[in-house]
Formats: sequence, structure tokens, C-alpha cells
Amino acid sequence: MAYAYHDNRTRYFEHQCRVTADYVIPFVEQSGPIPADARVLEIGCGEAGVLKAFLERGARAVGVDRNGRRLARGTELLADALAEGRLTLLHQDAAELAAHAEYRGYFDLIVLKDVIEHIEDRPGLFALMSELLRPGGRVFLSFPPWRMPFGGHQQICKSWLLSRTPYFHLLPTPVYRAVLSAFSESPSRIESLLATKATGISVAEFETQATQAEYQIVSKRLYLFNPMYTFRFGITPYTQRAWIAAPVAVHINSERLASEPTCSRRTW
Repeated sequence: MAYAYHDNRTRYFEHQCRVTADYVIPFVEQSGPIPADARVLEIGCGEAGVLKAFLERGARAVGVDRNGRRLARGTELLADALAEGRLTLLHQDAAELAAHAEYRGYFDLIVLKDVIEHIEDRPGLFALMSELLRPGGRVFLSFPPWRMPFGGHQQICKSWLLSRTPYFHLLPTPVYRAVLSAFSESPSRIESLLATKATGISVAEFETQATQAEYQIVSKRLYLFNPMYTFRFGITPYTQRAWIAAPVAVHINSERLASEPTCSRRTW
């Protein structure tokens, strides 16, 4: 779970692909088949390991991310798909996709894997996805609920101890900052963790916001140990009992309704 796991981006890329093939795609298909030539968008794609799994099934994919370094690595790892025109990687804010006329009503599926908890303007995000989805298109989201043991993403801490300490992200912000500083976390990592603290989201908050944006949640799965823990800790994925209120991760498959909100042009 330590920082080194996240720092090895090639290994992380392969693990993202395997989890998508073994868990994400079968989950999405519970609500209906994914077309063989599906058009798939991933927002916050990083190196695009998730999209690799869809490409292997014949999809055409678009990935967007603001991190140019991670996109450059994805360009190397998926050079063949890029050369064949089956993959497009865009270094920009997701909100800028609204300016691409060819993408309006274009995508069969939009994927956000561990992304929505970092987005402040979630109404704008839901509105943007409504504009980009084709009629009947679906959205897959997964995220760590804020009040889970590692909902603050403290596993990215450089400190061995902090990366393994649950719940301390729930401390008041000044105390949280002081703890991170005391363990010599870098200023950039501290600011990143504080940003996550400001935008973290619970399952209930997500469901309320999705409903307000006129999305229908068609399937949901809560995990006590989510599939990525197989690679981080060697732990077998385990779904959460329904009566426990703070799952470690949630996979939600949402479908756009006929009534669509107007797209917000704010940036996230």
C-alpha cells in the first residue's frame, strides 16, 4: 500500500487493465452488453490502463487527463492503438471536451475510476457527461468513500507509517496538515492530500448528486476489500455487507435519463 506501489506506474498500468477486465467490464455488463465496437471515454485516465482493457475487446477509446507526464507514459505503452487510430489521448481539462463537436452524443460508456472524489464541480461534471453520452449511454464510477479507513488517499504518503495509518485523514484540517508536515511529507503532496480532504465524497452524497443531475443508478456494488487490494496487499476482493454504512469502495453504473441539464463550463 506504500507510496512505492503508486510510484511504479508501469505496474500500476497493468493492474488497472486486469482489474478492468476482471471486474469493471463484467459489472457494467450486468445492466446490458457493451457493444463490440463501443466508444469509451475515460475521464482522468492517467496512463490509460483502464482503457487498454476496453481496447482489447475492440472498443474505440478516448482518454483525457491534465497530467502530461502520465499521458506521455500511456502514449508509450499504447503506441500501437494510437497509431491505428483506435485510441486518442488528450492533455486537457475534461470540461474542454464540450468544445469538441464530434464528441457530443458520441460515447456509449464514460468511465471515472477513482476520480470523482477529486472533483469540486460535480454538477458541472454530471452535466458534461450528459452532453457527451449517446442516448441510453452509461457511466461507470468507482471511488473510495471519504469515511473509509483510507478515504483520504494517505496511502500515497512517503512516510511508511502514515501510508499505513487508517482514518487520520478525518482529523481537523490544521491538525492533519501538522501531522503531514511532522512526517516530512513534501509540500506538493501535502497540498494534494488537503485538496482531496476538501473534495472527498460519501456514497450518500454521490447518490444525491447523481439523482439531482437526473441520472438513474442502475447497479451498485460495495466492497470491503476492493479489487485493487489484490495487487496492493494480496487480499482477495470481498463485497461489503449491506448493513455496514462505510464501504471501502463503491462501483456505480449510472444511465443518463432523457432530460439533460445544461453543461457547466467550469474547470475541474
